[in-house]
Amino acid sequence: MTDTGMTARAGLPERPSLDGLEDKWARRWQEEGTYTFDRSKERADVYAIDTPPPTVSGELHMGHVFSYTHTDTVARFQRMRGKTVFYPMGWDDNGLPTERRVQNRYGVRCDPSLPHDPSWEPSALAAGEAAPSATPGAGKSRAAKDAVSIPRRNFVELCERVTAEDEQAFEALWRKLGLSVDWGLTYTTIGVRARAVSQRAFLRNVARGEAYTAEAPTLWDVGFRTAVAQAELEDRERPGAYYKLRFHGPDGPVEVDTTRPELLPACVALVFHPGDERYQHLLGRTVRTPFFGVEVPVHEHPLAAPDKGTGIAMVCTFGDLTDVTWWRDLRLETRVVLGRDGRFRPDRPEGVPAAAYQPFAGLTVNAARREMVRLLREAGDLIGEPTPITHPVKFYEKGDSPLEIVTSRQWFIRNGGRDADLRERMLARGRELHWFPEHMRHRYEHWVNGLTGDWLISRQRFFGVPIPVWYRLDDAGEPDYAQLLIPDESSLPVDPSSECPPGFDESQRGVPGGFTGDPDVMDTWATSSLTPQIVAGWHHDQDLFRRVFPMDHRPQAHEIIRTWLFTTVLRAELESDVLPWRNAILSGWILDPDRKKMSKSKGNVITPIDLLEASGSDAVRYWAANGRPGADVAFDTAQIKVGRRLATKLLNASKFALGLGAAEALRQPVTEPLDRAMLARLATVVTAATEAFDRYDHTDALQVTEAFFWTFCDDYIELVKERAYAEGPAADSARAALAAGLSVLLRLFAPFLPYVTEEVWSWWRYGSVHRSTWPTRYELTRVAGEGEADLLDLAGEALRQVRRAKSDRKLSVKAEVPLAEALGPAAVLDRLALIEGDLKAAGRIAKLDRLPDRSPELVIACAF
Repeated sequence: MTDTGMTARAGLPERPSLDGLEDKWARRWQEEGTYTFDRSKERADVYAIDTPPPTVSGELHMGHVFSYTHTDTVARFQRMRGKTVFYPMGWDDNGLPTERRVQNRYGVRCDPSLPHDPSWEPSALAAGEAAPSATPGAGKSRAAKDAVSIPRRNFVELCERVTAEDEQAFEALWRKLGLSVDWGLTYTTIGVRARAVSQRAFLRNVARGEAYTAEAPTLWDVGFRTAVAQAELEDRERPGAYYKLRFHGPDGPVEVDTTRPELLPACVALVFHPGDERYQHLLGRTVRTPFFGVEVPVHEHPLAAPDKGTGIAMVCTFGDLTDVTWWRDLRLETRVVLGRDGRFRPDRPEGVPAAAYQPFAGLTVNAARREMVRLLREAGDLIGEPTPITHPVKFYEKGDSPLEIVTSRQWFIRNGGRDADLRERMLARGRELHWFPEHMRHRYEHWVNGLTGDWLISRQRFFGVPIPVWYRLDDAGEPDYAQLLIPDESSLPVDPSSECPPGFDESQRGVPGGFTGDPDVMDTWATSSLTPQIVAGWHHDQDLFRRVFPMDHRPQAHEIIRTWLFTTVLRAELESDVLPWRNAILSGWILDPDRKKMSKSKGNVITPIDLLEASGSDAVRYWAANGRPGADVAFDTAQIKVGRRLATKLLNASKFALGLGAAEALRQPVTEPLDRAMLARLATVVTAATEAFDRYDHTDALQVTEAFFWTFCDDYIELVKERAYAEGPAADSARAALAAGLSVLLRLFAPFLPYVTEEVWSWWRYGSVHRSTWPTRYELTRVAGEGEADLLDLAGEALRQVRRAKSDRKLSVKAEVPLAEALGPAAVLDRLALIEGDLKAAGRIAKLDRLPDRSPELVIACAF
């Protein structure tokens, strides 16, 4: 035995353990720069990932662990394939969730009219009593009614402080999970670089006519007091009622069903379907509204449903999105009754009698509905009793109140909703993109084809990227929205609320002939849609940009295809006329044991840190990696236990093989048939795992590797260990095959089980397994030739039959077998002769007779 072999054996741990591996290797990887991106490489040698920046407004959950593990397996595979992997991490820390969390935690509200107070600090009581995981929609904070008003800049600083704390906790968890991220590439969506990129892209959209401001009907969340985009909507089933109202027509009453009787003062028309003969006599004429007595026209429109209610509908400005379509298509009047606070405005709409409207001024929607029903009943214009229904109501995905539609000035980016040419370009990009799984492309196409308007990007909030424009004020002090004051790109990022446009000073803010800054911020997706440009250094680091953009890989959840994926494709199309990445890998949801989606609102979320501490990161990663792209997976602690068992077995089997002297035989020739068969079978595993990773199917790669590993442990090691303990060429062959097999298996498992594979690798190899080369079929056939892989199956089956015979007689597996008879086709027995010595040693068989017969398969009969 050589000195090298003695050293390898001497360096083996006495009792290998999974405990403590995360801290040991995470620290080592950071110190040694194991995952640092090499920016000296050209684009062809780079694999670039557009990593999702998780929202920093609460806690990471098992869904994060699930999907980010999938991406990490790909990153590790590509790195071992010889690519330098551009693998950044970002934090999505601006937007409504962060603001709501700060409001709830500290009992504050933002008042932009207050001047910045550099000395202001939240009270110790407020910070101390804060609920650390308060979430949007979780209800009022403990001091909501007594919330302290603070200046906008102080509020933003408080948001930055809270998100910085969250980001540290998130990074610690990601490091423990073993993500091979280059932490030197971290960014935030509210950081200076992200703000500059977001504002630059927006200004270029404006210059090309792709972004515009307009006064228009807008979906509005009265709780958050902000506009909401189409992509942020969700339908929720809510109880309601149909109210049958009597309109007064020229030839008699006209009955109309509605779920929104409170919007009668906003009624501007009735509509029916062009094919509905019941109402043709009313076309072009007018009817009077109940109670208010306002004359409104009657029109026809194809969106009216003859089989819904009475078949004729009232159009209000605005009750729902269909009202907006009718209003726009039919060029109707506008009678606005709802304000941004969700209450009826104090001033009556034009044409509505003041006395009739006055009882509703200042009422909430629900209060106005009750009052309207009472008055209609008294007037005899409510026919019968309301009919209870359950119907879908539109909500902002993070909101608690039904959305209303109010008229407001907002910024939009053209997205194909009203531009057929751009829509087709976006559909073409979807066909060009590689989707994993492929059927997810249909969700993208469904969204693009269903767009009804342009992308509303402005939000009436504070913690976000400011809209980087000012408006000149006319002589009356009113903004002239046609005269935009634009900053130079070199000055970005800017905040119009505290900075002046070129050529102006602060004394001219808010005065006639001066200027005013746009008060809004961009929707968080308006920044997140630019993550490839942000991380790639667009206009900030052009050398980096040319090395990594367009990127290779976008991993994300399937439910945000309509928001993140679509908008990212849109921004790259508008700015660069390219796809931002070549491949989109979609992950599914994590379901609880009852097959329900895990969510905070359902109370079935599992916090990953406890699992990582209890079971180890490799075990949790194993569970995650068993979920395929696009597939929903039920959370299963039993599978995590399987992962723990696998990692433990890898430790112990590796120690056993290395203890036999495998390390010193690494480059010895492999000559024995069974050894060559094992390596031949492993070569097919390498091919299958590689092909699986190439099609982004990490699950197949794991499963084919794991299946072979158990064969390697349960069959091959048991068959050859007696020979490997001996000396001579046959023993050297066994040890060399063990070394080659272990080397390949560690590398195949490395993307999934980074900690245990690195630990074992360190026992006998230099460097990191994660910087080693991905195994190839050639490296196995080079040392073992093209062995008969089926010979391993034959040996395994023979050994199992011997063990079964012992088990049936309740004998130990170490019990001696005086005589065994092998029956089967002559060709099979001839092949069995090639491994007879290993089979006899493993089965403790004193004598083995081979007896040809007509049995179609091998049968081993044991005599005791």
